[in-house]
Amino acid sequence: MNDRYDAGYGGDHEEQEEPYELVGYDEYGRPIYRQAQPRQAPPQQYDPYAQQQGYGYDPYATGRQQPVPPQQYDPYGTGQQPPVPSYDAYGTGGTAQGAAPGAPYDPYGRAAAGGQQPRVAEQTAYIPQQAGPSEPAQDDPRTAARPERDYHTEQFAFVEDPDRDSEDVIDWLNFTENRTERREEAKRRARSRLVALVVVLALVAVGSVGYLWYAGKLPGQSSSSGSRTGTATAAGAQNRDVIVVHLHNTKKGGTSTALLVDNTTTKQATTVLLPNSLSLTDDDGTTTTLAKSVDDDGSSGTRDALDTVLGTDIEGTWRLDTPYLQNLVDLVGNIDVDTNADVPDPDAKKGSAPLVHKGKSQTLSGKTAVAYATYRASGEAQNAQLERFGQVMQGVLRKLSSDPTGATTTVQTLAQILDPSLTDKDLGTFLAKLADLAKGGDYKTALLPVQNDGTLSAQAGASVVKDILGGTAKSPDQGSAVRVSVQNGSGAKDNTEKARVVLLNGGFTFLGGGTAPTSATSEVVYTDAADKENATEVAKTLGLPAGSVTKGATTSNADVSVTLGQDYKPSSS
Repeated sequence: MNDRYDAGYGGDHEEQEEPYELVGYDEYGRPIYRQAQPRQAPPQQYDPYAQQQGYGYDPYATGRQQPVPPQQYDPYGTGQQPPVPSYDAYGTGGTAQGAAPGAPYDPYGRAAAGGQQPRVAEQTAYIPQQAGPSEPAQDDPRTAARPERDYHTEQFAFVEDPDRDSEDVIDWLNFTENRTERREEAKRRARSRLVALVVVLALVAVGSVGYLWYAGKLPGQSSSSGSRTGTATAAGAQNRDVIVVHLHNTKKGGTSTALLVDNTTTKQATTVLLPNSLSLTDDDGTTTTLAKSVDDDGSSGTRDALDTVLGTDIEGTWRLDTPYLQNLVDLVGNIDVDTNADVPDPDAKKGSAPLVHKGKSQTLSGKTAVAYATYRASGEAQNAQLERFGQVMQGVLRKLSSDPTGATTTVQTLAQILDPSLTDKDLGTFLAKLADLAKGGDYKTALLPVQNDGTLSAQAGASVVKDILGGTAKSPDQGSAVRVSVQNGSGAKDNTEKARVVLLNGGFTFLGGGTAPTSATSEVVYTDAADKENATEVAKTLGLPAGSVTKGATTSNADVSVTLGQDYKPSSS
């Protein structure tokens, strides 16, 4: 029994079934049939997907198609059939190989006469994306007649397209590499800057220490050098410009004296405060005090006397009355001073608020500056008031213009009648130099130490006269002035200072004796008979009666001792 499907096999059928037609071969070379159409299909346009009717389809889109009319098919070649074109591997039509035209077609390659025919060489078509058929043997007659096929790369899916992400990957690698390099470069620059900063700070520190050593401002460094060149320049060889200023209190009376010193070698300035009890020698050789010399000898005589005692060279005298000091403070725009006392308003009623308050950085106007510079509390020594005057002068210099022209204009605005030894321009230029040093912190104030008898101590000769003024102290002989010791037994503290002022102005040397028990009467005592006349003169100066002069024991270092009693009236002296 034949199990293949034969459409033309008759068997016991009385009538043959509908004819079938060959439409192709499967992968094993077996024919594939379909039922023939009852009528011929109309001509069709070329379908690239091989959906036309019939078996004239070109699988490789060659575009050739041959319509075949319906034929009766004899699978065993027993009947005469019109020739059926054969198809090669490329889908081209033709007659069966080795058969004559018009010969019946045998699907097994046999001729119509029943002779054995060689099978037509054929090749199964396959899709390029799939695996192709296995290679036949070299002696296979089917491959001998197979032409070489022409393949193109676009037919194969395994051909890789260029990777579009490769360029992005390269860019990212370059970016990360550059970023790492930038970080390393930033670190190198930071280290370089840090090293440079450390070097600069070290140089600044060394320079600052060197400058402080050069200027003599290092802590623990001896101030006696007085020079920025250490011991290279002796104090006496330094150049100094010095003027003396006398503050005259036009309301209450009295004077305050100071030296303004500009050391052009060390670039430092100093205000040297001179107590009124400083002993001087006047023109006729008589011993006197600074206060009496200012009143009696005037500016010229006092300047010469100071040069003699201090061994300095004073270039000019500036007389500054209190009204001009008030105007000067107002012109510079008020001053700031660390006040050490509350100053009452002399024009206000008792119990009113003070005119000047004690405290740090108190702003003083012209009026309050004068009140503070001339204020001396009850029982205070004259040096306390002198120090307040020095504070006001330094405050004025800090606010004065450092330009010589501006400072000269300020001096001219005061409209003072200056001493012939000092012109407006000279004073303005000198004050401008001091103002520049005061603003830079190279300014200080020093009090000249004076002993009770008015002479200079050894300390004064070392710390002030030699180092600041560059001179040599030459105090008058102690026997030249009568030394008067005063004890206060009147019960009024102010009487001691009032007696002191009177004695100094009288040319006597004042020696403070402290407080004595309260006594109704005053007495003046001398020891040597030679001092009786001096004791009588002291009693007369103080306004005491002549009967108060007695002979007795005096205090040490005093020629005459005075004990003030309740009968002492300062107003009568």
